[in-house]
Amino acid sequence: MSRLRTIDPAHSEGRVKEIFEGPLKGKHLNIFKGMANSPAALDAYLAFSGALGKAALSAADRELIALATAEANECAYCRAAHTAIGKSVGLTDDLTVAARRGAIGADPKRDAIVKFALKLHEKRGHVSDADLKEFRAAGFTDGHIVEVVATYAINLFTNYFNHVNDTAVDFPAPPALK
Repeated sequence: MSRLRTIDPAHSEGRVKEIFEGPLKGKHLNIFKGMANSPAALDAYLAFSGALGKAALSAADRELIALATAEANECAYCRAAHTAIGKSVGLTDDLTVAARRGAIGADPKRDAIVKFALKLHEKRGHVSDADLKEFRAAGFTDGHIVEVVATYAINLFTNYFNHVNDTAVDFPAPPALK
């Protein structure tokens, strides 16, 4: 059960009502109902997420980062949410599980993305020159580096929000790690 007040979109007011009737119309997920306690935070999340939708990294690649981050942070909500979202952008169950394990051996570029995201996590952003060189050697640019950092950051926010809120999972359970 959520530890923060859950905002019912049908009874929301002001900016929260505008958000639920606008960009979140039909997307009344528990994470958003909790985040709606702060219209500013919900607006910030939607703006950041929307901007990343224009990234050079594909939606599928961003979902791999989200899955690796969710697993590293033990976020049950994001594990389930990003498995479902990942499938909607073309990821298979095997790829979602591989990302959560932190290694996608069959695809060197995606493997590099997941491993770099996890290095950000493990080193709290203090990646080495060698880490950057390795990521660039996989075919990525400085722009990609920035986008991995940004994608990691927005997922860190949602992971931590869900921990604080104890957000009830409203997505199907993801496959178990084997």
